[in-house]
Amino acid sequence: MDERRERTAGPEDGGPAVRWGRERVLALAPDAASRKAADALAGRSEGASGSDGALVWAEGRYATAVELAGPAFRCSCPSRKIPCKHALGLLLRWSDGAVPETGAQARPAWAEEWVAARRERAAARVIAAEEAAAEPNAPGAASESATARRRAERVDDGVAEFGRWLRDQVSRGLAGAERAPYSLWDEAARRLVDAQAGTLAGRVKELAALPRGGEHWPERLLEEYGLLHLLVRAHTKGTALAGDLRETVRTRIGFPTPREEVLAGPHLRDAWQVLGSRETAADALTTRRTWLRGRRTGRPALLLAFAPTGRSLEPALPPGTQVEASLAFHPAAQPLRALVVEQHSAPEPSPPEGGTVMALLEEYAAALTRDPWLDRWPACLADVRLAHSDPLQVVDPAGHALPLLTADPWHLLALSGGAPFTLTAEWTPTGLRPLTAHHPEEGLLTLP
Repeated sequence: MDERRERTAGPEDGGPAVRWGRERVLALAPDAASRKAADALAGRSEGASGSDGALVWAEGRYATAVELAGPAFRCSCPSRKIPCKHALGLLLRWSDGAVPETGAQARPAWAEEWVAARRERAAARVIAAEEAAAEPNAPGAASESATARRRAERVDDGVAEFGRWLRDQVSRGLAGAERAPYSLWDEAARRLVDAQAGTLAGRVKELAALPRGGEHWPERLLEEYGLLHLLVRAHTKGTALAGDLRETVRTRIGFPTPREEVLAGPHLRDAWQVLGSRETAADALTTRRTWLRGRRTGRPALLLAFAPTGRSLEPALPPGTQVEASLAFHPAAQPLRALVVEQHSAPEPSPPEGGTVMALLEEYAAALTRDPWLDRWPACLADVRLAHSDPLQVVDPAGHALPLLTADPWHLLALSGGAPFTLTAEWTPTGLRPLTAHHPEEGLLTLP
């Protein structure tokens, strides 16, 4: 049977899976219309279906399969949505216990072929990455080297010009910047884009979004200018920098690390807690950041996903779960961004393990010594309470408080009711951006 559509998201061996709740299934839907259609399909079954703890499948008008560890979706329908309503409806029936447990030996041939093909492609990607790393002098390497050299020269020129622009801004004073048009920073960012220093350009563009006015605004702008100047100086050092720090600087300027190189590096296996995720849209691109923390190693990790504005992102790991997986980290002085190399289990519900405010700040301070441009860090705080102030704050049992950056505190207030709860958030230099809240009695709440 021809396979019309497939979504690949991870694991090759699922193993026994905890049956998901309806909320978790519907959270995978790309839009409200898909959720409504899936609900309608969940009430009826067409043809044979089965599950074995790792795979759920159905044969009716369309051939549909879902590999639970990941998850990954396959359906022969013509829909371009991922997952489609048929896959969601199948998962809802499975969630309600309406799909029989048949065992792996009952898998249809087309489903078994799909799973095997996914495994072969995953193995091929790893082999290709290893071969590329082992053969730096392969055919085409010379032309690629020349292209890379030309780009490096353009970046060097663009960063040097930006360094002069920075000195001009500081020498003229910051008083006039409060009344400057947004084009002041947009034009500097545009020139960096032309020089192929895109990541640095994005940071410059964010300067226009700094809240103007107030007694602390000049200090905040000067702080950002100082960090940018430090990055420019670090870039001019080039190979004189230590290897990991040099990789950090290159990434902050805009040199990407090829996926194959990341996958060819060391892999770290752990039981990864999914703390939460956040989506942002800018410049016709939607970005999702998913934060993880290893239960055994304590290592933080960041998974990034991108999609053009208007297109659905691939399904994320559900917050409030734990998944056994191997990750490969991008090279950096403070490794944080990672890729999932292999997922060894399906995500299972697991309340996050939180710490204290001081432990968070000490960890972040240590990370800043390795990467001074680090502007986000995963936070998980246990037994915190809300403190009425402007802005709203969370206070841990020791009495240490941090500000919350949220325009809608009512979800948190309703969940906690004054009682302690566990909060996951992104820690930024200006405060906490909440991701989820977990209450012992009310369960997990994903925050907007």
